Amino acid sequence: MNIPTLGPATIASPQKHFTRDDIRIPENIVCGADPGILFERAGPRANLFFDPKETRAGIVTCGGICPGLNNVIRSIFLELTHGYGVKEVWGFRNGYTGLHPDSNPVLLTPEFVHDIHLKGGTVLGSSRGPVDVSKAVDNLIARKINILFTVGGDGTQRGANNLYLEASRRGYALSVVGVPKTIDNDIEFVSRTFGFLSAVEESARVLGCAHVEAKSVPGGIGIVRLMGRHAGFITAGATVASQDVNFALIPEAPFSLEKFLLALKERMLLRDHAVIAIAEGVGQDLLEGTESKDASGNVKLKDIGRFLRSKIEEYFKAEGISVVTRYFDPSYQVRSRPANAEDALICDLFARHAVHAAMTGKTGLIIGRIHDLFIHVPIGLLEGRTKRLDPSRGWWHAVLAATGQPEFAL
Repeated sequence: MNIPTLGPATIASPQKHFTRDDIRIPENIVCGADPGILFERAGPRANLFFDPKETRAGIVTCGGICPGLNNVIRSIFLELTHGYGVKEVWGFRNGYTGLHPDSNPVLLTPEFVHDIHLKGGTVLGSSRGPVDVSKAVDNLIARKINILFTVGGDGTQRGANNLYLEASRRGYALSVVGVPKTIDNDIEFVSRTFGFLSAVEESARVLGCAHVEAKSVPGGIGIVRLMGRHAGFITAGATVASQDVNFALIPEAPFSLEKFLLALKERMLLRDHAVIAIAEGVGQDLLEGTESKDASGNVKLKDIGRFLRSKIEEYFKAEGISVVTRYFDPSYQVRSRPANAEDALICDLFARHAVHAAMTGKTGLIIGRIHDLFIHVPIGLLEGRTKRLDPSRGWWHAVLAATGQPEFAL
């Protein structure tokens, strides 16, 4: 799997240790199995395409926020300046809207980035929505930007791929390198995205609070709606981490509402309290309403948590059983917190590998991570691919063991 390059790399790198393009990391490492795709290993190369003294780089953050965005910005800046001696690094504000010629980017300095890693969110701002490719490339050319780092999810990286293709069509040497960002941990060829474990940690804390609330009143039921549009990684991880959850619902394991309510009734008659963790994307087929989309083209999810709370209350009232429900939706507090120590480390590694790839003149790629190694993944390879939790193995079996929940699949 070769990565596009802007031309021969002829400038000696100031780095001390290097890897080579012919070192490949197989997609699969099980003995006897098809190795699958062979990816370039990420890391510094001996020669650069860009002369650091003449290089201008830009950073843009797009989509929803998550823990670690400021860490990525800071580490990209520090690797460019300290590791390579690049003199100008610009931050484009408020997502892809910041690439419009009328916008004013900010020149990053050591003073600007010195403590941003201690804060949640992104100091550059973010937004959803597509990029005006033609105007954006006009602006990048006018500002003599040689490298653009795009920090965002699949929609952001599709836009990045279009920027790379448009610059290439015009014959302009622009390196576009993506740093994959999704709090849901659902990007293919990335074993763990930054911000995910911080989200799991905060979610587990909220689940603990829901458990306290549920046990503090007769018939207490705590319902916690967690992030996860199409993948249940946060719900599964937080459930196992907390050990206080009795029922976990994820998109990958469709459930019968009737069977679930019956199982919940049995739990309440036995223990008189329960905690339910729900991924936001679960049970969308149960909800009525007109489908709408956000600025990025994502279908807006309907609130499964409030729906389920209503159904639980209706069911137990009809059964003549008194319950007290408490509903928690900590999505914004989960995604807006600073990165924890483990995420801070992985943010730094993603950022530095992105810089190494860009300085070598590679383009049209994101930094991936498999088998605990960083790799170069062509952006186009992500099209139509998403990572999902496998309910037949691994994490889901841990969830079932931790909750003891019975089978209530469709």
